[in-house]
Amino acid sequence: MKKTTRYNLLIALTYSVVLIGGMFVGYKFLKDQGYQVKKQAGYLADNSEKVDEIIHIINKNYVDEVNADSLYHLPIDSLLHQLDPHSAYLPPAKANEFAEALGGNFEGIGIEYYILNDTLLVTNVIKDGPAFLSGIRQGDKILKIDTTFVSGRALPREKMIGKIKGKKGTAVKLSILHPGNPQPILFTVNRARVKVSSIDAAYMLNAETGYVRISNFGADTDHDFVESVRALKGKGMKKLVLDLRDNGGGYLTAATGLANQILAENRLIVYTQGKHEPRTDYFTTGGGEFEQGKLAILINENSASASEILAGAVQDLDRGIIIGRRSFGKGLVQEQFPFVDGSALNLTIARYYTPSGRSIQKSYKKGYNAYQNEIEDRFNDGELTSKNVSVKDSLKKGKLFSGGGIQPDIYVKMDTSGFNRFYAKLIAKKVLFDFVYDVLANRYTSAFIEQNLATFNINDADYKDLLKYIQSKNIVIEPKLLQAARPLIYNDVKVLLCKYHLGDAGYYKALNLNDAMVKQALTSLQ
Repeated sequence: MKKTTRYNLLIALTYSVVLIGGMFVGYKFLKDQGYQVKKQAGYLADNSEKVDEIIHIINKNYVDEVNADSLYHLPIDSLLHQLDPHSAYLPPAKANEFAEALGGNFEGIGIEYYILNDTLLVTNVIKDGPAFLSGIRQGDKILKIDTTFVSGRALPREKMIGKIKGKKGTAVKLSILHPGNPQPILFTVNRARVKVSSIDAAYMLNAETGYVRISNFGADTDHDFVESVRALKGKGMKKLVLDLRDNGGGYLTAATGLANQILAENRLIVYTQGKHEPRTDYFTTGGGEFEQGKLAILINENSASASEILAGAVQDLDRGIIIGRRSFGKGLVQEQFPFVDGSALNLTIARYYTPSGRSIQKSYKKGYNAYQNEIEDRFNDGELTSKNVSVKDSLKKGKLFSGGGIQPDIYVKMDTSGFNRFYAKLIAKKVLFDFVYDVLANRYTSAFIEQNLATFNINDADYKDLLKYIQSKNIVIEPKLLQAARPLIYNDVKVLLCKYHLGDAGYYKALNLNDAMVKQALTSLQ
């Protein structure tokens, strides 16, 4: 593939890059649904014996027939790639990271940070978390973690995270430089379990329409969604835009739990089935928080797995309208088999089907690499950017699309106007991020941005400083390309400022002001 084509793809997907996760039947949820919970003691840590154990698990649980003899000759990763693209072996650190991502909480101190000029800059502090209670605030710089200096050193991100995170009840010493203070201050922070919501934003788009964005389907998504909807209904919400773009999935029961909040009683949400897994139907139980009221769901090429379950059920049952672009196309269910050394095997055990019997799984017959490049192929073929993509209508109008993702009822193309090689360099080198956090953040207050979010933009002086900053990063200014990309640059800087001062909620409020899918949803819900 040509380099320029890859560059264009990089740009177009800059703000929608996610790791497409599996749809997991977690331990707690396995018990809830009557599955047998796999115990660590049953699996071996020795690598030679682990391969035997993995193949044994595959024979007893895999969704399709396999030739076990041919698998013994392959390394673990290659072995799993022969099965499907989503069965995977996770080393201990990755297994722990995955569990935390969907668990709704993690053990640590409760901060978000950005690596700016080889220094850890605190960009968000979770309210009432350990760091917050210790006095650490947004804008602080972490110079030293325990005895390790981290400022001015190009340490790997994973190593920095490893030093900050740790078991609850343990302590970490941080040398912190507050903005405007000449000398660092030493903080001792006691690690604890920190709750993280999968609801990125929930606010009113207008007097009657609420907006909820969900990042993944974790252990607490159903509960967090109910709380958000109740708050929005208290502000007059009668219609809802549910944003599942870039939501790579999560727990199966989190998706069915949320579906229960928006679908009528006793409706089939999804069913799963595999060679060793008998068909299991998931029905709504009634009493949902938003069973009535107009509903629009936003999806794109990175909406996968549990997101597709929800969108597919809504589409099949004509509960709402699906807007956006064809979803990822992941219709496989994984179960996690842990090993005593902390590693784990995520194995596909079943396929899922929408209420009308559709399988959303796209083909992986061409192999693992071709599967991983499929979204890129869609871009190169023009599917993501074309104005004339044909889509199937919902059940009330005609036959539904089956295989390769959820087709939206209303297609909205990816807008790539202004994307060029100059803009690509800014994104690839994180220049706009660096400029906002290094220079611009302290020029604006949170109160000003919140009061003027819909109307403010950076001023001429800020823009001139940005151009100087770009040149300081050894990027040559190309006037014509700069002019073409200028609206994008202004918008990116604005939304990054909103994220810094107002968090994810402010980021999405700013981003959605000019979002084509959100505008289409408001039109469709009238």
